[in-house]
Amino acid sequence: MPNFKRRHFILGGIGAVGALAIGWVALPARQRLTTGKPLPVQQGQVALNGWVKVSADNSITIMIAAAEMGQGAHTGLAALLADEMDADWAQMKLEQAGDDGIYNNQAMILDNLPMFTEEDNGIAKRSTQHVMGRILREIPGFWGTGGSSSIRDQWLPLRQAGASARALLIAAAAQMWKVPAGECRTEASRVLHASGKSTGYGELAATAAQLPLPENVTLKDPAQFKLIGKPVRRIDNAAKLNGTATFGIDVLPEGLLYASIAMCPTLGGKVAHFDATAAQSLPGVRKVIALDPVAGGLASFGTTCGGVAAIADTPYHAMRALDKVMIEWDHGMAATLSSQTIFAALTDALDHNEGKAHFAHGDAPAAMKSAAKTISAEYRVPFLAHATMEPMNCAVQFKDGAATVWVGTQGPGFVRSAVAKALGIGSDKVEVKLTYLGGGFGRRTFTDNVVQAALLARETNGAPVQLIWSREQDMAHDFYRPAFVSRWQAGFDAQGKVVALQATSAGSSMGAPGFADAATEGASDTAYAFANVRVAHQTVESAVPTGIWRSVNHSQNGFFTESFVDECATATGQDPLAFRADLLRNDEHHLRVLHRVAQLSKWGQPLDPMADGAKCARGIAIHRSFGSIVAHVAEVSVTADKQIRVHRVTCVIDCGIAVNPNLIRQQMESAIVFGLSAALHGEITIDKGQVQQSNFHDYAALRMSECPVIEVDIIPSTDAPGGVGEPGVPPIAPAVANAVFALTGQRLRSLPLKLA
Repeated sequence: MPNFKRRHFILGGIGAVGALAIGWVALPARQRLTTGKPLPVQQGQVALNGWVKVSADNSITIMIAAAEMGQGAHTGLAALLADEMDADWAQMKLEQAGDDGIYNNQAMILDNLPMFTEEDNGIAKRSTQHVMGRILREIPGFWGTGGSSSIRDQWLPLRQAGASARALLIAAAAQMWKVPAGECRTEASRVLHASGKSTGYGELAATAAQLPLPENVTLKDPAQFKLIGKPVRRIDNAAKLNGTATFGIDVLPEGLLYASIAMCPTLGGKVAHFDATAAQSLPGVRKVIALDPVAGGLASFGTTCGGVAAIADTPYHAMRALDKVMIEWDHGMAATLSSQTIFAALTDALDHNEGKAHFAHGDAPAAMKSAAKTISAEYRVPFLAHATMEPMNCAVQFKDGAATVWVGTQGPGFVRSAVAKALGIGSDKVEVKLTYLGGGFGRRTFTDNVVQAALLARETNGAPVQLIWSREQDMAHDFYRPAFVSRWQAGFDAQGKVVALQATSAGSSMGAPGFADAATEGASDTAYAFANVRVAHQTVESAVPTGIWRSVNHSQNGFFTESFVDECATATGQDPLAFRADLLRNDEHHLRVLHRVAQLSKWGQPLDPMADGAKCARGIAIHRSFGSIVAHVAEVSVTADKQIRVHRVTCVIDCGIAVNPNLIRQQMESAIVFGLSAALHGEITIDKGQVQQSNFHDYAALRMSECPVIEVDIIPSTDAPGGVGEPGVPPIAPAVANAVFALTGQRLRSLPLKLA
């Protein structure tokens, strides 16, 4: 959140505003049912609350406050409302939600407060969440998609909206038929009465909209669900199959111009001078201009490079024009930067600093000194690109003092603010038209390319212009998942029990020094029970722009934690699964997942060799993130030329109630493939201040021939839903690394995994 620092979360200033503020804080949070302004409706359509509109043709329109980037959020969210409303799934339609506080993604903020662990349910956390929830309800513009939070956030608001709409429609029918409302029931967008009377929602909507909202509604018992918990078809399937789905790169507003950009190849660099004489003489070229470096915005550190953009009638003409521009670059201070110097700075920071403790329990240093045995290990992970299938793009029209933005983004509110600032207009003068996203992974939270497009739109005399980055520009000018170095140490008593654990990491804050505690998420809030523990982090920045990446800090801390726990098991001569089970003995949820993955993977039973005679081994990892617990068992072999091959992954997830089992399985499969791409191949390297990778030939995704068989099992639950989009990523790299150790005896402590 812009300008929000940790001290705001602990409410240090509440006392200064006196009894009025204290009274406001004590009040219940306002409902998330009705908007400040009435929803816009079309002819024959009425709004029954801030989330749902009903049309005379019986179609139901749900206001969607989440971006669809392949994760299935639109389908899952629509099912929540449709189930409680008893709406006909075949008649559901979607509409982008506007800028109102009821649509703010509270879970993305409240469930990830860095000063609290996931299992913490104390009064301090609950009080902070209550106050922040009240604040978020009152401030528009904070609806976004990230942190595996869409379903978690709207689990209750959408169900309450559906139940409220259903109650209004029943009341309207009862009034028309002059019967008690309790005698009516609903099914497939119709109200029915025992007498045989039946009326569609479309016929009742106008009357229902005139009735007062019910003060309280009763939500369905899980046993009554018809859509929730069922593998209902994706609502976006047809459009994506027949090609009518509109992604950001597909938009075609009237009079659209195109822009292509070349940015300084050196990180942090900018344009010193350029000569566009030859380019301007080419047919179809409208203008060539220089752009300064641009910040990424929320959850990022650093800026994109400055560059030169060509505006033309077609993408071809724009790219051709750039080839003719003579550019002299100012390479800046990063011209001598390399991966080696960056990792040297990280290790030096750990050599000379103990880091800021993000979690401490007992006296780890003292317990370590008195331990009968100690072990230590150092782990490393590289910078990683997001590498979305759809390169960065954005179209903007700036006309008559107002802007229209067509973009696939994870944060429309952040886009609105960024464009308003870039153009010097009020945010109320910016309209954001959200498209499908061709992949997000956190990259489309940032607004750098959006600001570039807005600045270009100032130069087109009111015509819309679409900026499209090439794949090479996309790869070289990302906000990368940071590189980290982490050092771990464990102490054991004479019986092989862990008596002390210490971990300190060094790396970027991703632009959030006030939330630096988040740098250890996944390590400082592990479910393992250690008597004495200290987990710390030392912030170290470089000229490399950094930002959130799928599973954020869990992506590296899952690897660190689960690799080191495996090393602890080996050091004490214990089975890795049994060792984990002992540390988790008081956590029934983790134990249930752990035992289930062991059962399904046939842990402990011998594996047959591959057809070529290569031996196989299993590795295990379990990790909690974003409200869900995921365990993977990976079956691995090694080829004669020391290439790691993953043949099977058994995945078990406890994500609370399974809103849509198909979507959950798809996201686990996606997360495993995404995580394996990083574990086996992913690495952004720097030399002379420049990113060395440029496309998928040298920044490879997992190939089909490399993809393992994936088996996903979902733990039955009636708990509130946890996240799904990201929790499958953190455990896969350590599961593979642990399997490689079981097979070869070689402990791999750096990603990507490579055997010597």
